[in-house]
Amino acid sequence: MVWALLGLLAGLLLAEVLIQVRAVRVVLALIENSPPFRVQLLPPDPDAERFEAVTPDGLTLRGSIYRQPGEHKRGLIVFCHEFGSNHWSAMLYSGALWKAGFDVLSFDFRNLGESDKQPGYVPLHWMTDYEVTDLQTVLNYIQRQPSLKDLPLGLFGISRGGSTALYVASVRPEVKCVATEGAFDTQLMLLAHAKRWISLIVGERLVELIPWWHVRFTLAIARALSQIRRRCKYANLKNVLPNLKNRSLLMIAGKRDTYVVPEVPREICRLAGKPEALWIVPGAKHNLARLVAAEEYDRRLVEFFSVLDPSSKPISIVPNSGNRHLNQREMAVVQTASPPR
Repeated sequence: MVWALLGLLAGLLLAEVLIQVRAVRVVLALIENSPPFRVQLLPPDPDAERFEAVTPDGLTLRGSIYRQPGEHKRGLIVFCHEFGSNHWSAMLYSGALWKAGFDVLSFDFRNLGESDKQPGYVPLHWMTDYEVTDLQTVLNYIQRQPSLKDLPLGLFGISRGGSTALYVASVRPEVKCVATEGAFDTQLMLLAHAKRWISLIVGERLVELIPWWHVRFTLAIARALSQIRRRCKYANLKNVLPNLKNRSLLMIAGKRDTYVVPEVPREICRLAGKPEALWIVPGAKHNLARLVAAEEYDRRLVEFFSVLDPSSKPISIVPNSGNRHLNQREMAVVQTASPPR
């Protein structure tokens, strides 16, 4: 009887190991294969002011500052671009903010755009400690600039850049508000997709019978192995979200986003204690909310960041009509966002 029981336990253990190995391989492949994003870029703006900032590990980050022509500035918005893009995309999303009187600073994350490349690191769409370090470096640069350090500060990021903005906003007290589109947490995203995959296999009715602690364990193993293979550490946004309770928050999500499904930003807002901060745009796919609702998108952004300078009168964000040639930044105010990714 004892040997039979031991044999049964050994068989169950072997089955568990085989299932875990197979499941981890599947999840690992999903983590390390980037979706085929298609990103629209703007050409370099000759009127933008260039800057450089050096990270603690010796990499030079490069970017541009879109300054207001007058002396009064309503605040400074740091724009964090999406994976696969570069800092020149800032005006595709934040052109209305510049038009409304805010300075906009945009930079390239390491290994993208004009910033230095880190040997051995291949960036993916997941946020790592490297991207967090890059944004921290830019904020440190701002604090050393007499013309920037006293401006009220807000962050605005797209997709992975939005995730990074949320993380850094939670640990930097000088950041007063943060807005994102398509932002996500790695753990929440993997779990949301796991639920969808499993429901397709076992059916909606049986999903609740799944031992989700077991699924989370499998996802954690795959994440840990990916970190070892890629020589990086995925930043844990979920753990720092409660720190955003003292920040103003706006999260934009597309109702038709099949990548960052709406339940992910909804859970982020809940963990941050701000469920009312989520704007789900009907008909919008990943990072395409402005394509669907450009006027409301710009209006909401300007109204949200106006908390940085509440004494200012509202400024029209619609470019002047007529025959006057519109410059690149003004054109971005009326352009739609990127094509489908």
